Amino acid sequence: MTNQPSILVIDDEPDNFDVIETLLDSEGYQLHYAPTGQQAIDRLHIFQPDVILLDVMMPDLDGMQVCRQIKSDSQWQSVPIIMVTALTAKEDLARCIAAGADDFISKPVNGVELRARVHSMLRMKQQYDNLQTLLNLREDMVNMIVHDLRNPLTSIVLSNEILRLPDLSLQQQQRKLDQITIASQQMQSLIDSLLIMAKLESGKMVLNYTELDLRALCISALADVEAIALQKNLNLVSELPNSGGIVKADAPIFRRVLDNLLSNAIKFSPSNSQVTLKAEYLTAGAKLQVLDSGSGVAHNLRQSIFEKYDIGTRMPEVSQIGLGLAFCKMAIEAHHGTITVEDNHPKGTIFTIFLQCV
Repeated sequence: MTNQPSILVIDDEPDNFDVIETLLDSEGYQLHYAPTGQQAIDRLHIFQPDVILLDVMMPDLDGMQVCRQIKSDSQWQSVPIIMVTALTAKEDLARCIAAGADDFISKPVNGVELRARVHSMLRMKQQYDNLQTLLNLREDMVNMIVHDLRNPLTSIVLSNEILRLPDLSLQQQQRKLDQITIASQQMQSLIDSLLIMAKLESGKMVLNYTELDLRALCISALADVEAIALQKNLNLVSELPNSGGIVKADAPIFRRVLDNLLSNAIKFSPSNSQVTLKAEYLTAGAKLQVLDSGSGVAHNLRQSIFEKYDIGTRMPEVSQIGLGLAFCKMAIEAHHGTITVEDNHPKGTIFTIFLQCV
């Protein structure tokens, strides 16, 4: 539903529309008028109504027939219909409901009642739209996750089949075992990130702050992605403080943030380029940066890429699910820190994390 709800009034008497327009004038609705039921049905795709006010007594197609036709179309079944009727017999009102109407209001129309019933139906429509958006998003998410899990799983299956072949050299065997290890880590990382994100989002995740050696944490993270970087002939560079220092954070979650940023940098960097991890201690916390040599992030996407399932610019041959950066943002903000993105001149991206002292 749009910010300005759309109301379609179907009535063969223009004066009745004028009355409804006057009664709803202060509500900020976008009102449309159709003098016949058939015209309304033919132009529903133009009106795009969020609620329909439908007169019962009309020539040609009466309100009952119009209601049935609209509700028989799956595209418009979710649009609430309020029947406007001079009929008062319970049998007639029951016929309105049986025709598919969601509510009814009696003539002469009372302004307070009309506004209340329209507001109620708009609330129902909004709830339906929100649910439909959630269902569509969930379907997209499932498809993307299945796609992302299929890639490392395929690598594991193929490598395992090749290992069954006779006369493989020790070097070939080791290379396939390394591929299986990397693919398994990718699957585990994705699954763990999904679980942690769900807990963070629900508010049920309690961060377990411990004192971390930032330098040691960065060195460990770089070591774990070294094999993946080697496959693309990438040079991993570290610019870390010489002396040890302590920051307070939830170790597994913060480490996963580093893993996601480094994996992204490796994923989007061209072969034979460089990925850099920088870290420094600040008076009020710590600053970490991951720099790559990829295609960069457009200015208009620098906020949306941190939203769930937003993949920014789609890259061919690159698996993109749109969860990694969303997880990083949720995790860092849970630590009362910030994460931003900027250009890495002459080419690439810099992700910067500021972690505050706790």
